[in-house]
Amino acid sequence: MNDAVTTAQSWKVTLPCTRAEAEALDGDIAAFALMEHPPVLMTSEAEPDDEDKWQLDAYFEGKPSAAAIKLLKTLVPSATGVKPIIEQLPDEDWVTLSQQGLEAVTAGRFHVRNLASDPELAGHKNLLIEASRAFGTGQHETTAGCLIMLDRMRRVGIRARNVADIGTGTGLLAFAALHLWPHAHAIASDIDPVAVEISADNARANGVALGDRAGQLALVTAAGADHPALVGRAPYDLLIANILAGPLIELAPALCALVEDGGTILLAGLLKEQADAVLAAYRAEGMRLAERSDRGDWPTLRLRKRPSIGWKRPRRLSATARGEAPGFGSI
Repeated sequence: MNDAVTTAQSWKVTLPCTRAEAEALDGDIAAFALMEHPPVLMTSEAEPDDEDKWQLDAYFEGKPSAAAIKLLKTLVPSATGVKPIIEQLPDEDWVTLSQQGLEAVTAGRFHVRNLASDPELAGHKNLLIEASRAFGTGQHETTAGCLIMLDRMRRVGIRARNVADIGTGTGLLAFAALHLWPHAHAIASDIDPVAVEISADNARANGVALGDRAGQLALVTAAGADHPALVGRAPYDLLIANILAGPLIELAPALCALVEDGGTILLAGLLKEQADAVLAAYRAEGMRLAERSDRGDWPTLRLRKRPSIGWKRPRRLSATARGEAPGFGSI
C-alpha cells in the first residue's frame, strides 16, 4: 500500500501507553485501512528509566477527526481519560520523519532496510528503501506478504519473462521481481509522479538498471491500466497489484486483459473481509485462485489466468480503468 502523500497540513496525536500495548501494535490496524489516508503509528519509550511507560504517536495527513482520535484511543486502553496531545506539524516531509528508525524487515529471501546505516543480513537479498514521501518500505503486511509470495513462486519453479507492477510506490516489489527473474522485462507504474521519482531514486540506490531492455525496469506515471506504455508491453506473465480492494475490483477487467493465458496476477492491499468480493471480480474475468497467504488481516492472492475458449466481446473499461478518476497508489 504505497500511496504517495503531500506534506502540508500534517498532524500528530500523542497518547501514553504501556509496553504491552505498544508491542500489540506491531502490525497493521485493520480499522484504519478503510481511511483514505490512514495514519502512520509509531511507539517509543517515554521514560528510559521506566520500561513500562511508552507513548503512541500517530501521524495524520490533515487534521484528525474526532472519530479517528476515538479509534486511536481504543488501541491503548491504559490512556482512558487522558487527553491526547494534538499538534499540527511544520510543513515538512512527515512520512519521512515518522518512518525514520523503523526496523528492517525480513520477508522470504529479502531483507529490506530503512536506513543506510542498518546492517545487511547475510544470505539474503538486501534492499535499501529509505523513508520517503511514498509508502512501501516493506513494513506493511501487504508488502511483506507480496515479497514472501514472490519468493515462494521462484522456489517452486515459476518463471517470469514480462512483469508489471501496478501502483508501485517505492518500486520495492518490482526490484524483488527483477532479482528473482533477472532476465525479465519489467515495468512499474504509479498514479503519483512523486512515487515514480522516488522509485527511480531507489532503483539507482539498489543497483537496478532503468530502461526498456531485459533485466531493466521501465517506470511510468499512469492512472489506471490502459496507459500506452503498459498496454504496449502486454501481455504479461506476471502482474503485481498491491493497492486497495476498491480499485482492485474496479480494475479487474483491465488488469486481466493485460495478462497472458496461464499468466499470474498477484493481488494485495485488501482485508480478509474483502477477499471474497475481490476474488469474485477476478473469477468473472477468467482467473482462478492458485494460492492464498494471510498475514494478520491482510491476504495475498496468487491467481492464474485460465486459457481462453472461444471469442469474448471486449468489455468497455470503467472510468477508473481508463484513468479518468482518481485511483490508486500501492501500499
